[in-house]
Amino acid sequence: MSNPQTSTNPTTAPATTQTRGMIYVCGDLDCQFPNEIRARDPIRCRECGYRILYKKRTRQDMVFDAR
Repeated sequence: MSNPQTSTNPTTAPATTQTRGMIYVCGDLDCQFPNEIRARDPIRCRECGYRILYKKRTRQDMVFDAR
């Protein structure tokens, strides 16, 4: 009934889905390099080593309904 080659077991599934990081922009005025930071990555610019990063703004329109 069950074919062992086509069964999907979460423990044996290939790790093709990687966690995508968020894009942060370096806070140094001379650098402004976009960095992709993932979980457990150090918060540091990959170009200059500056430790202040700003989250990149989304392009989606967001509407909040206040009542």
